[in-house]
Amino acid sequence: MFPLQLFAVHSTGKGELNISEIVLEHLSDDYEWHIASYGGKTISIPLPVIVKSSVTGQWFFCTPETLPSNFFFDSAHHGKIFEKMPDGNNVRPIDLSITKAVAQIWIVVFILLGIFAYCVRWYKHRDMKSLAPGGFVGAMEMMVMIINDDVVKSSIGEKHYKTYAPYLLTVFFFILTANLIGLIPIFPGGANVTGNINITLFLAVCTMIVVNLFGNKEYWKDIFWPHVPLFLKAPIPLMPLIELFGVFTKPFALMIRLFANMMAGHAVILSFTCVIFLGWSMGVGFGLGLNTFSIIMLLFMNCLELLVAFVQAYVFTLLSAVFIGLAHKEEEAEE
Repeated sequence: MFPLQLFAVHSTGKGELNISEIVLEHLSDDYEWHIASYGGKTISIPLPVIVKSSVTGQWFFCTPETLPSNFFFDSAHHGKIFEKMPDGNNVRPIDLSITKAVAQIWIVVFILLGIFAYCVRWYKHRDMKSLAPGGFVGAMEMMVMIINDDVVKSSIGEKHYKTYAPYLLTVFFFILTANLIGLIPIFPGGANVTGNINITLFLAVCTMIVVNLFGNKEYWKDIFWPHVPLFLKAPIPLMPLIELFGVFTKPFALMIRLFANMMAGHAVILSFTCVIFLGWSMGVGFGLGLNTFSIIMLLFMNCLELLVAFVQAYVFTLLSAVFIGLAHKEEEAEE
């Protein structure tokens, strides 16, 4: 990710480059899509702001520039919208705004709908003499088969895998597409969707619901009365407490793994990009040396992020499938 926003040099009061401010700003969510800054002017796409006043109960549909005066963006809380109350306190109103992350999610959804609609159209009109698709459709079929056969089917089992395959395939392609779109430096890419902990939390909670809502009786029996010596589960339910704690740690691990890996990759790339500006501010000699080093590292990190984009989508899907399979393992063993 090499955001064009970095051409707008952030500096401290002494004119020094503030790398931490740049990295944190471009990793955070926003109420507008910043394209670039040039000559002191900012090029950005305003996004819809939808907030409800805590005083009057009135809904406001506006842009960041036309936000009513009693609302303001609080930099101390990552630029979130706050409302100034009559008593002088500041409170968070109900905020349903279309932020940059939300807009990026919709872009990913439309891209996936277009891709799968194209594949469906090919299969409807294919020549029956040619059974194997080629090109883009063939690549998509290969990826679907890899996830369906090698991940979902092998982890969950023959009997139940078809029930969960649509969800797991959707999760895989959503994460993969969001990761790849995030590497594009200009609109409609550049948003750090999977590096947003709120989004990874939602994905992890979805997996948690699927695992625990459809887990069989053997799964719950292993949690509340596991096959361990009696003194480990009565009179002090040590193992049941540990197993119950595991119900929440599994989705937590899913959330943190995806969030931390994607955020770290973007942060490293942004940091190496800042080194270019830092080098020139130190002089021509430092500029040439640091620029050469930064460009090499940027190319390496971008190539690495392409691999990480696939690996993280694969790992999240694999672990979700494994957790679902564990919720049916005893039933599968009986067969």
